[in-house]
Amino acid sequence: MTKAAPQAKPHRRRHDREIVALAVPAFGALVAEPLFVMADSAIIGHLGTAQLAGLAVASALLTTAVSIFVFLAYATTGAVARRVGAGDLSAAIRQGMDGIWLALLLGAAVIAVVLPTAPALIDLFGASETAAPYAVTYLRISSLGIPAMLVVLAATGVLRGLQNTRTPLYVAIGGFVANAVLNVVLVYGAGLGIAGSAWGTVIAQCGMAAVYLVVVVRGARKHGASLKPDAAGIRASAQAGAPLLVRTLSLRAVLMIATAVAARLGDTEIAAHQIILSLWSLLAFAMDAIAIAGQAIIGRYLGAGDTRGAQAVCRRMVEWGIGSGVALGVLVVVSRPLFIPLFTSDSAVHDAALPALLVVACCQPLSGIVYVLDGVLMGAGDGPYLAWAMLLTLAIFTPFALLIPAWGGGLTAVWGAMTLMMATRAVTLGLRTRSGRWLVTGASR
Repeated sequence: MTKAAPQAKPHRRRHDREIVALAVPAFGALVAEPLFVMADSAIIGHLGTAQLAGLAVASALLTTAVSIFVFLAYATTGAVARRVGAGDLSAAIRQGMDGIWLALLLGAAVIAVVLPTAPALIDLFGASETAAPYAVTYLRISSLGIPAMLVVLAATGVLRGLQNTRTPLYVAIGGFVANAVLNVVLVYGAGLGIAGSAWGTVIAQCGMAAVYLVVVVRGARKHGASLKPDAAGIRASAQAGAPLLVRTLSLRAVLMIATAVAARLGDTEIAAHQIILSLWSLLAFAMDAIAIAGQAIIGRYLGAGDTRGAQAVCRRMVEWGIGSGVALGVLVVVSRPLFIPLFTSDSAVHDAALPALLVVACCQPLSGIVYVLDGVLMGAGDGPYLAWAMLLTLAIFTPFALLIPAWGGGLTAVWGAMTLMMATRAVTLGLRTRSGRWLVTGASR
């Protein structure tokens, strides 16, 4: 034991360097993405309340549509990383190109659906008569950028699989700056109003996609990978992504149910819930950055046939997840007197949010484990298990959450149900990780 301990320290330091090198830029890129909507909101907000309300409805639809296809990044990361680990960079980039072609096909399909149905979709979300025309305008124009958004997701997955998270960070920052400048110029300079904001976002997204394509095409030419669409490869990418789509939809259903239950509790509770949910999402970005590092590193180890290395880095990343969760939980508790007043001066909302916020803080170490193990299993290509585990979680969460109003529970009970959801995920993911069944080696799973 005395000889093994010193030997383990260099390995831990190496794992730490890898995790930090991948996770820190990934966090920056993740945080940069929501800034697109924030910039649009800040600029459109000065046009009027109806325009801002229209933007809120349309952006909610767009965010939902794009988040459904986040598997383009997740599935591609692990698949590309496996081939990197196996030493076949040509096949790695070829795998990434299949994901990019799939993104283009899915983007075209989304446009074909959204353009003719935009008014019905806006009406379904309950937009007012004054806000609806602005929402339809923004949605129709912005939908033209969805193929670019999906290409960005897939290409980000390619670069993450190639162990490169710095380029996505730089592209995200550049895209945010371009989006903000274009919005100001087109909305106010050209006098296009909300349409100018939509066109600015489309142009920025297309620019980001173009930069990614240049990077990927250069890599393909360097390593002799084909750029042509391959039907079999595109089908394989779709099949690998399908279970992660189920997982994502199940998770979205959990969030929608929680919000619906909070809305039934009253205006005060739903207002407090929205504040807490925004913080919960921000904390999730920090955890997800570690998970992204896990996807890339685990995929590479398994591609190289190194199961011991994969298990060792998994253990180290769990320690990172727990440590980050503890730090974030303490930060939430310490900063709560400053955080809540940023969103509201209503004392009733403040009182409703405070105990629920403490529940969220206590849940952060558990959340750290969940995000890390989720990333580990994604990197291993264990999508089918992730899909079934999330469906089981949804089945456990739903009745408990829906009964909260009948039991007389409040917002704290809603976030107690969210903690139950995270605990269920921790159990299912932990059991899978301990079983070792995810340790499938080779260039493909």
